[in-house]
Amino acid sequence: MIFPKPGDYIDVHTHGSQHEDGIFTVENLMANEVTLPSDIPDRCCTMGIHPWHLTEGNYQYLLEKVRVSAAAPNLVAVGEAGFDMLRGPSVTLQTDVFEAQVKIAAEHAKPVIIHCVRAWSNLLAAHKRLKPDTPWLVHGFRGKRELALQLMSRGIYISFWFDFVLRRESSGLIRSLPAGKILLETDGADVDIRDIYRKVSDDLDIETDELKKLLFDNYLRLFHASA
Repeated sequence: MIFPKPGDYIDVHTHGSQHEDGIFTVENLMANEVTLPSDIPDRCCTMGIHPWHLTEGNYQYLLEKVRVSAAAPNLVAVGEAGFDMLRGPSVTLQTDVFEAQVKIAAEHAKPVIIHCVRAWSNLLAAHKRLKPDTPWLVHGFRGKRELALQLMSRGIYISFWFDFVLRRESSGLIRSLPAGKILLETDGADVDIRDIYRKVSDDLDIETDELKKLLFDNYLRLFHASA
């Protein structure tokens, strides 16, 4: 397994990133795309079936790609997978394919990276029903405090939407949440993870190096890793 170093900035969810000293990235691969974990063996990555790219005609093929890729040593999680009520196939298909990916993740003792849009009741119901053995991370979170606490109460981690976390109005939410369940990301956008760290450090009234240590520890717990 590929590990971050204690002093790294950790970008826990990104797309198309380039190597940069001092920044540890987790590259998200889509099962509908060509690149496989084995194609980038020196990169830490995740792979899953995004609901936007899921159809009745392709789900079996995509699930097989995830099954085959799940054993790759550089694949640290399954996903992003989940629910989207604005774009995607039927809720039934989304649920069935999501649960299949949770099962694959459990078989390989790897966490699940979640995409969720206007489907929080579906996600929470799935967590209660499946009682997963590995942790989940909701990426791109920009919801209310009550929802964040509800997710965290079930052991689910949260990575904030990059645009939301840089806004001043996110500061109160960030300060109000258990710091042991948060991570940060760029989601492949034209934004610097170091700027996100500086903003969150200010929100928490701690030095950036202290935030690095905090999120490094969170990363190790989420991915059951030991550097």
